[in-house]
Amino acid sequence: MTEFIYLYMYIHMHATILPVLADPVRLTLISALKEGERSVGDLTRAAGIAQSGVSRHLRILHQAGVVSVRAQAQQRLYRLNPEPFLQLEGWLAEFHHLWSARLERFAGALTQRQLERRNDPGEQ
Repeated sequence: MTEFIYLYMYIHMHATILPVLADPVRLTLISALKEGERSVGDLTRAAGIAQSGVSRHLRILHQAGVVSVRAQAQQRLYRLNPEPFLQLEGWLAEFHHLWSARLERFAGALTQRQLERRNDPGEQ
């Protein structure tokens, strides 16, 4: 049963969150929302596109569960939902060993190259 739940979360994340995050305008909106709740007007200025385009992207983010919205008088205020990002962080953590080992090897190779350059009399 646990494997089924994990598989569902994996498929759901890839089917909704990753494609949603792949769009540069939506990434701009998410970056603007990191600072806190923002109005559509604020987000339109941050994105640099027409309000109709921002509204379309916000609808996609809302449907994916990335943002939530509340009405305040005539405004709609958007904020990030942390849950999808926590799920993504957990999923990425499973692959941390893949890039951390490579980065450590890369750092070692750079250090070795710097030592070789210091010890090479032709380089000075």
